[in-house]
Amino acid sequence: MKRSNASNWLFLAPCIFVLILCAGWPLLRTIFFSFTDATLDNLQDFSFVGVDNFITLARDQEWWRAVLNTFVIAVVSVPLETILGMMIALILHRNFKGRGWMRAIVLVPWTIPTIVSARMWAWMLNDVYGIINDLLMRMSLIDAPIPWIASNSLSIVSIILVDVWKTTPYMALLLLAGLQSLPQDCFEATEVDSIPFRKTFIKIILPLMKPTIIVAMIFRTLDAVRIFDLVYILSSGNSASATMSVFARRHLVDFTDVGFGSAASTALLFFIAFLTVLYVSFNRKKLYNLR
Repeated sequence: MKRSNASNWLFLAPCIFVLILCAGWPLLRTIFFSFTDATLDNLQDFSFVGVDNFITLARDQEWWRAVLNTFVIAVVSVPLETILGMMIALILHRNFKGRGWMRAIVLVPWTIPTIVSARMWAWMLNDVYGIINDLLMRMSLIDAPIPWIASNSLSIVSIILVDVWKTTPYMALLLLAGLQSLPQDCFEATEVDSIPFRKTFIKIILPLMKPTIIVAMIFRTLDAVRIFDLVYILSSGNSASATMSVFARRHLVDFTDVGFGSAASTALLFFIAFLTVLYVSFNRKKLYNLR
């Protein structure tokens, strides 16, 4: 047994070393700088300020606006993606002609790099030459172009819609894998007994799919909380729609305030860690009972 454990650690050692080198060291440096007044101009000559950066962060209204924006995006987009992903997964789970091609087509939005899809949607949602406003005006649904991205009230809505379009295929893929792992005898028995699909879904599919749904929502929530590239490109760094990641990047790069930007990044790190522990602890009993 001891020899087997030693072999396991030996094989894991390269992976652990690369992980510490590529993730652990930058993470520790970020936490270190969060307690200093370092800037990009004096990374070698700085002084420790203790928790002053975190106190300033707690008093910053733009930071709390970024926290609220991040919270709204995560709370709205994840349930929408889960519901739409389940609907798509149920359709793709059925046997029909061209199912393989349909599965490939559904995954196209997710396979497009986020930077490319964000720029594409930024052009489409533009209030001057965007195709979305042009189509809505041609259909007489609106009288004047709508500033989807420039408006403070609509920018978050636009980000959520694009994020749902982008990530719903990912949720559908995870849920489809869960559906295919279920015992197919249950579905065959319900078809033979002519049980309505609504009852089959509520009484059989949904209870059996709960572990998969919970895990998928955990991964997607963590991804939504640290959203950056989509928001940064769509809103061009606008503070009204900035998330915590965009806020941290602005102070680190635009304002060259490494200390304060690192404090924001560290706060985001601990927020994600707290959310992960809370989410897993809350659902641990459910996952254990459903095994």
